Amino acid sequence: MSNRRIVCWRHGQTLWNVEHRFQGHSDIVLDEVGVAQANRAAALLAALRPSMIVSSDLRRAHDTASALGRLTGLNPYTDKDLRERGGGEWEGLTRDEIAARWPLEFASWDAPGGEHVVEVADRVAAAMRRWAGELAPGALLVVASHGAALRLGIARLLGLPEELWSALGGLGNCSWSVLEEGRKGWRLLEHNAGTLPEPVHSDDIPEAAEDRP
Repeated sequence: MSNRRIVCWRHGQTLWNVEHRFQGHSDIVLDEVGVAQANRAAALLAALRPSMIVSSDLRRAHDTASALGRLTGLNPYTDKDLRERGGGEWEGLTRDEIAARWPLEFASWDAPGGEHVVEVADRVAAAMRRWAGELAPGALLVVASHGAALRLGIARLLGLPEELWSALGGLGNCSWSVLEEGRKGWRLLEHNAGTLPEPVHSDDIPEAAEDRP
């Protein structure tokens, strides 16, 4: 058994998160709260002594990863395969605007011109496997990415059938999940840790990103 582990870490808060705008591939930066979240979470994750950090090439994820890099002395790698799900015509629009203009597509959360969930799950899971393959046995990889991308990638790594992907809840800003590789593949050790019970503002499907009081 390799006992390699992956910490799947969602980026800190952005203004578009707060405004419930679909971010997708749009390169939105962390807001003041998001920077503070990244610094707080980095202090906790540094205690795990990661061996490698890799992030999406979008700034909100890379700046989050850089907060951990400063504490650990590790230089985060970037990988565009860890980007958020592309939102097509929905990027920059609020959920209310999307629901009003595309009621049928909103119900299935399928953006015109956007990526299909299977495509996202495949590319994110493949990227995580590829980077984890660079680790020594027992080492820890931190992946800084995005809410929908990480949830879908985790579901694929766990081997869940597509009809059960919605059983995994969304990830809050700067919260994380932990995967461990064993004899029978990857297993989920921890999910959405670090910032509970904060609301989840995400590009993910509405039920996975449902705001909680």
